[in-house]
Amino acid sequence: MHLSQITDGSGALRVVLREGEAAHELTGATSTYDLAMQAISEGRSLEALLADAPRGAAVDLEQVAREGRFALPMAHPDPAHMYLCGTGLTHLGSASTRDAMHGGGSEHVSDSMKMFRLGIEGGKPDAGRVGAQPEWFYKGPGSHAVPCGAALTSPAFALDGGEEPEIAGYYVIGPDGTPFRVGFSLCNEFSDHVTERLNYLFLAHSKLRPAAFGPELRLGELPRDIRGRSRIFRDGEAIFDQPFLSGEENMSHSIANLEHHHFKYAAFRQPGDLHLHMFGTATLSCGAGIETRPGDRFEISAPDFGQPLTNTLALEDAPAERAVETAPL
Repeated sequence: MHLSQITDGSGALRVVLREGEAAHELTGATSTYDLAMQAISEGRSLEALLADAPRGAAVDLEQVAREGRFALPMAHPDPAHMYLCGTGLTHLGSASTRDAMHGGGSEHVSDSMKMFRLGIEGGKPDAGRVGAQPEWFYKGPGSHAVPCGAALTSPAFALDGGEEPEIAGYYVIGPDGTPFRVGFSLCNEFSDHVTERLNYLFLAHSKLRPAAFGPELRLGELPRDIRGRSRIFRDGEAIFDQPFLSGEENMSHSIANLEHHHFKYAAFRQPGDLHLHMFGTATLSCGAGIETRPGDRFEISAPDFGQPLTNTLALEDAPAERAVETAPL
């Protein structure tokens, strides 16, 4: 099963369920977030809830993509209660590009390589055990989440705006603080790799950017071997076209281990909150020497996730200088 959220001709939100090749609106559904919270309150799986949900009109998802009517596959009604976070150095091929970016060499073991080796040695613990802690980063609140078809806007001060083709997990927090995994979607974990390359301690700055998600949310377990494609188009020509791999067969950490180390923090177990967690990648166009420009179009696809995720690169207008003012007493 795959869930999408789309807008109709009036701009109203509609929930779409795809089963195989057939996609239909769900009659009476207000949002995918509400469906997930309903399933939790009723003590049943989301799949079981959807099996009983009445189907409405058929939907052509390819046409929805052409018309730019995809919304985020899941969002919180209050963006301040929606967290965009992720983990890096989690894939078997992710160390080489990062190590080169951060000054690794034959006689030097960078901190990035040390972190990667921790994952190789202990990122997939036996059931019931805690594994190695991964690198972790914060992207921003829900207002930083961008749907398929919308622009990924790089700040005016940014040195780069590059794609990162990833898989994101979606989690809602139940009334008692229990995290519930809803599903997974494609993600473009858009970042500033030039800023990061200056010093690995700038990674936190480089990640404070928007990220794109969707367009379809795959329910159930994550496939163990995901084979997708990451492409960049400029003036109708592909200037970058490489495969990307994900799923646990291609990762140095298990999904369960990454989930544990995120949700072990009480701040991330607040009832009703929504978390979109990005699991990392080993494929970056910046590693191939690509310098992106405004107007470039990113396309991330994988057969397991339905319609591709497409977004254009935009550059923010330089904002007026703002001074921090003292509040009047």
